[in-house]
Amino acid sequence: MMNSSILVIEDEAKVANSIKRGLEDNYYMVEIAFDGAIGKTMAVSNAYNAIILDINLPKINGFDLCKEIRAINSKIPILMLTALGSLQNKETGFNAGADDYLVKPFEFKELLLRLRALLKRSAEAASGTTHVLKIADLEVNMDTKLVTRGGETINLTAKEFQLLEYFLKNKGRIISKVDLAEKLWNHTFDTGTNVIEVYVNFLRKKIDKNHSPKLIHTHIGMGYIMKEGE
Repeated sequence: MMNSSILVIEDEAKVANSIKRGLEDNYYMVEIAFDGAIGKTMAVSNAYNAIILDINLPKINGFDLCKEIRAINSKIPILMLTALGSLQNKETGFNAGADDYLVKPFEFKELLLRLRALLKRSAEAASGTTHVLKIADLEVNMDTKLVTRGGETINLTAKEFQLLEYFLKNKGRIISKVDLAEKLWNHTFDTGTNVIEVYVNFLRKKIDKNHSPKLIHTHIGMGYIMKEGE
């Protein structure tokens, strides 16, 4: 989205100014706040198209600030950008109302791609276009985050929702555990643990148990695939 206005709330001047330069090179208008209190004032006083938000901020931390912004504006896209890359931190961020979460250090191109995706979804929502992912009788409304199967609402945690979204966007393709680790966890994720299997089983119980056809299938030694039927 050309000429979109972005607020960067980041206390590290070098990082903030680097993001600003990169975004301006891609035709975005950028303003910076170097602490949470100023960031809140700017966020509620101006009409930005998206917010890039650090967590370790002076005066108001990013988690609390995200909640406060969400209480005032439920629709503005918020991308959390932080060195705090644990699963618990990510879950806290999504539960606070973040739309996406990128861990430092990061490639600027990835930040740009994620921002563009958030702005696109926001524009579609504003124009009345509903972004829905579907397979069989499973539907995920990406605007409201509502998940239903056969008309029944399914409540997912933030990580389960991320996992389901990734499966749906890659339905019909075998997804390896390494791929899931890199895309949904951080790059230093220990693939020797069974946390991926645990989350896949959590998701299966919620969307496949007591429903037919089964949608999440295991390919032994290869990974998982989302498809209808065996």
